Amino acid sequence: MTLLTSLEMARFVAQGFLRFDAAVPDDINAQFMVEAGAAPEAADGKRVMAVYAQTLAGSAIAEAPPGRPLAETYPPDSALGRLLALPRVAGAFRSLLGEAPVFDHHFLHITFPPSYYAAGGGENVSQHTHQDSTVDPRLRFDVQLMYYPHAVTPEMGGTRFIPGTHLRKVSEVAVGRYQNVRGQQHMVCPAGTLLFLHHGLWHGGGVNRSDRTRYMFKIRAHASGSQVRQWDARDLNGGPAHRPIFFRKRLPEGETVESILMASEPWFEQDTGRLEYVNRVKLWRYLTGDPDYDADYWMTRLENVGA
Repeated sequence: MTLLTSLEMARFVAQGFLRFDAAVPDDINAQFMVEAGAAPEAADGKRVMAVYAQTLAGSAIAEAPPGRPLAETYPPDSALGRLLALPRVAGAFRSLLGEAPVFDHHFLHITFPPSYYAAGGGENVSQHTHQDSTVDPRLRFDVQLMYYPHAVTPEMGGTRFIPGTHLRKVSEVAVGRYQNVRGQQHMVCPAGTLLFLHHGLWHGGGVNRSDRTRYMFKIRAHASGSQVRQWDARDLNGGPAHRPIFFRKRLPEGETVESILMASEPWFEQDTGRLEYVNRVKLWRYLTGDPDYDADYWMTRLENVGA
């Protein structure tokens, strides 16, 4: 399997996602589309949710109860079984969740084109922005794999997400009124693209304005054991030498774990955005098993409580 590097892990800690374009071969994508099943044509008076239910009922993808090993959830010769066996996919799950990840749930997300709403009524709107859990204060995290089996164009309303929001804890749809946030990204991608998300990342489905039904398949999994240093950590060379902060005569050269963890996002406010630096350091401490790690003195400053 292809394990993640320390810089990739740092990007996941800082931004809450890793994206791999066209990572799934075309033959697996084609097999998945057959197994997922085609949505029925739009019909007068047939509401979108009824079409959705009919699509799920006719799909060859089986139901799966939570709590089983992720590796045993899908038949090895199925599209999803083959996908999970890909070295990049297996390595990413191992790096993020450790040995023997546990299946939580999966779902076939479908966004229908305007013709379905015109035929059956209802409003064709984007999904509200949300975080996929109740208020969850854990450092331990679940991973959600979003798989895009076909190319997604701008008109198809691909998933939107806001990098760096995963450690800003909210109660599911408490941020539902925020439809556009500075720095958000939209999934416009080639077939076979994968998005690994921290379970807390704010996201939502876009409006499909094309003439084609859009598919996305989500798998959520959690760790069964330790998440400490499960990636290829050979490039970690101890803690950082603290660099000067705020007053700098020149910018640091080269990308490091610290430069990634201390990178701001467009939505950060000047003051409260600093909370995310603290949260990132805490999560990096958890993942490395190093309770004394710090970057730019954020945790050291807070922990200086005296005798």
